[in-house]
Amino acid sequence: MNKINFDGKVAIVTGAGGGLGRVYAIELAKRGAKVVVNDIGGERDGTGKSTTPAQKVVDEIKALGKEAYPNYDNVATKEGGENIIKCAIEKYGRVDILINNAGIIRDKSFVKMEADLWHPVIDVHLNGAFYVTKPAFEVMKKQGYGRIIFTSSGAGLYGNFGQTNYSAAKMGLVGLMHTLKLEGEKYNIKVNTIAPIAASRLTQDILPPDLFEKMKPEYVAPLVLYLCSDECECTGYIFNCAAGYFNRAAFLTGKSIKIDKGDEAPTVEDIEEYFDEINDISDVSEYFSANDAFMKMFT
Repeated sequence: MNKINFDGKVAIVTGAGGGLGRVYAIELAKRGAKVVVNDIGGERDGTGKSTTPAQKVVDEIKALGKEAYPNYDNVATKEGGENIIKCAIEKYGRVDILINNAGIIRDKSFVKMEADLWHPVIDVHLNGAFYVTKPAFEVMKKQGYGRIIFTSSGAGLYGNFGQTNYSAAKMGLVGLMHTLKLEGEKYNIKVNTIAPIAASRLTQDILPPDLFEKMKPEYVAPLVLYLCSDECECTGYIFNCAAGYFNRAAFLTGKSIKIDKGDEAPTVEDIEEYFDEINDISDVSEYFSANDAFMKMFT
């Protein structure tokens, strides 16, 4: 018996034609959710399209005796994002869970990064999450219930050589989450972010072959499903996950230092003098909002 189930829930998973998204969709369906399987069916650089990947996952789910419906809209457009949510509403009447998983890569070192590499990655990862999440959030707000997952990356949280476009988009999703956690709080909308490492076509030539074999999406999916469940009360959290290992990442702020010169502003030389204290993060705090952080700074 599955203690955590999604009976009566409707879930949307973007980029669900393979890799992590496919596993999320199947596992949600196994536990009772009706799933909209979204995938444009393009290559990993975002080019091309096909109905085959999404339809294949829907067929897998139906073969289990569960319910799913394919969607082939592009998350990287306003119309595409709206159509994905409209598809779920027309087919199943509501949207309870949204997993923003769609992604592409176009890697180059920064001096070789051109607009045709930068903008499509931002469009799919960051703008795509906006285009899909906004109409979903409106539905969830009316329902008084929702669970939203953003997919960041270690490249966004910590940086990764040759991925400035990807890193910028992935870190942007964290900022999006931090504001939505506040706007969704009184409507029982929980918003969290994962930074997974998993075997997929996006990581096939990035991870060493022996490591790639150990990074099955099935090791990431349990955390994602928990964050989508009624049992999960946290919101605004970031989790790293890979190969059965999990930890939480967070922004921590050091103790503030006041350079008091009466009515005068500090000088550059004052900053130099106190810089070791300003730079000290031995006494740190975590804050839920910008207001909390600013108020604490001044007190």
